[in-house]
Amino acid sequence: MDQSFSVHIPDASLEPDPLDPGQIVSGTPVVSGKLLWESADGRQLRGIWQITPGVVTDTEEDELFVVVSGRATIDIDGGPTLDVGPGDLGVLRRGDRTTWTIHETLRKAYAITLPHQS
Repeated sequence: MDQSFSVHIPDASLEPDPLDPGQIVSGTPVVSGKLLWESADGRQLRGIWQITPGVVTDTEEDELFVVVSGRATIDIDGGPTLDVGPGDLGVLRRGDRTTWTIHETLRKAYAITLPHQS
């Protein structure tokens, strides 16, 4: 990181981040986001992510996130079901297979840690 910074998440401008059509279970969800910071080795990512209503699947990385607006239910295969909304902090583990049901456009701030590359 070159310098410390702050961002007002609710008003931050985001860029289109198209979903793989194979991830869409139902609806027409649209994803956008903004990578705010990446470590020199590319393993640490900090940013903002948003998705409109619909149902999508994903395979997660190690992630800590805080929901700023919107609501979703995250079903984790073999694990818990997370109902998240404004102010909720969530933790996902690398390899979690998830189904996200987005009830209201969801915006979150995230911190992702990727594995070491060998």
